[in-house]
Order: sequence, then structure tokens, then C-alpha cells
Amino acid sequence: MEVNRTVLIQENRQINIQLEQAGNRAMAQKGLTAIQAHVLLYILDHSERGISLTDIHREFGYSMAAMSGLVKRLREKDYVRVEPCARDDRRKILFGTDKGKEAREFLDHAICEAQDQLYAGFSPEELATLGRLQKKMLRNLSALK
Repeated sequence: MEVNRTVLIQENRQINIQLEQAGNRAMAQKGLTAIQAHVLLYILDHSERGISLTDIHREFGYSMAAMSGLVKRLREKDYVRVEPCARDDRRKILFGTDKGKEAREFLDHAICEAQDQLYAGFSPEELATLGRLQKKMLRNLSALK
């Protein structure tokens, strides 16, 4: 049986779009988008020592300009605060605020529900296979850089 690779790409794109839309609907209650919620959780995970915008950019792969704008909106909504880096005045370190920490349970729950919906009916073996295949695709794409 021949697999249409173009259809696979289109379906993968549709999965991403629908997942993003569902995330945006769920996060709207907190005034966040899905990507803002993921970045906020990443910042909260690193709030003990703080995290730089550059580190977030590397983790998520979005441009520095996009990440800067996203973090600016999180700051405006009082989910994140910024402090200057003690070793480098040009560098800023990000921390979650009390409001950000209070939102964590809601965000974790909403993301867990979305994952449960997305992977409903998958066996542990199927999830492991999917994980391996996705990593392989990412390695293949990283070779294009």
C-alpha cells in the first residue's frame, strides 16, 4: 500500500491547527493564547533561578522578535516579571509572578485534558512508536538547516 506523503503533511498541519485552536479556546479564560500558556509554564518551571529570553527562544524555536513580543504580553498581563541579570546588564531574567503561579493548576489541567483528547484510544506502544517517528522527522528536518 502506497502512502501519500502530501496527505500525511496536510493531516499533520491540520492536527497542529486544531490543537492550537482548542488550546486558545481553553486558555482564553485566563486571557492567554496556547503558546503564551506553554511559555508561561516553561518560565514557571525555571522560576527558582529564572530564565532568559534567549533560552526560551532556543527551547521553542520561534524568532527572538516573536518571543520578545510574547513575553511582553505576559508581562503586561502580570504573569511574568523581569529582572536584570547580575552578571550582564544587557540580559534580562524572567520569573513567574504570583498571578502566574496561581494560574499553573488551571494551565496544567487544560493541557492534560487536551493531551487526553488528542491521544484517546492510543496504546502505550502506539504512543512510543509515534514518539520515535516524530523524533526521526525532527532529526531529518534539522539536517536541512
